[in-house]
Amino acid sequence: MPLLDPNRTYTFSEIGKLKAPADEVLAEYGYSLDRTLIDLPQYQGELDRLQERRERMEEVLPYIDLTNEQSRREMLIAPLMEDLIHYTRAQLRIEYALKVSNRLQGELDYLLRTKTNLLVVEAKHEDLTNGFTQMAVQLIALDQWEKSTLVEQQPDIVGAVSTGTIWQFGVLHRQHKLVTQELTLYRVPTDLEPLMRILVAAL
Repeated sequence: MPLLDPNRTYTFSEIGKLKAPADEVLAEYGYSLDRTLIDLPQYQGELDRLQERRERMEEVLPYIDLTNEQSRREMLIAPLMEDLIHYTRAQLRIEYALKVSNRLQGELDYLLRTKTNLLVVEAKHEDLTNGFTQMAVQLIALDQWEKSTLVEQQPDIVGAVSTGTIWQFGVLHRQHKLVTQELTLYRVPTDLEPLMRILVAAL
């Protein structure tokens, strides 16, 4: 029995709500999953906003209601997206609509794009496990996206899923149709520096 009904359409968010094992979901699209520790590249230059961002987060976190996804997105994730634009001059698309097929469609919470790379960030309330599956399917959609010659030139596409305070990365190795799930979790603000260095390097 296939996990996905071939006669119906699915959005990215509906895929995330299936609560099915990620490897089984990716297999439906012809991709495989590997869970391991990844030595993700980190940007080695100066991050001139890092200390100020950490101090601001430490100041406001005790006063933020983190019980809903919107507050996490606006108060914790969006400021980091602003910093990414500052460091990389990436173009940012928020809730970017993408349709590749009836089973690969929906909105990307954050899509960052430079002249050479794409980075997708999926914001979730608390469920990192199913959020990662949703983000991995978004990477597959970007892999198959025909509108962008940029995507064709990028051998690996990096994605991240975040609750605002916790981040996890995934990398789609396009030639092998393999998604690698990074086992390390990055916590904000404790791991803000390595997190930002990985995000900047991805772009």
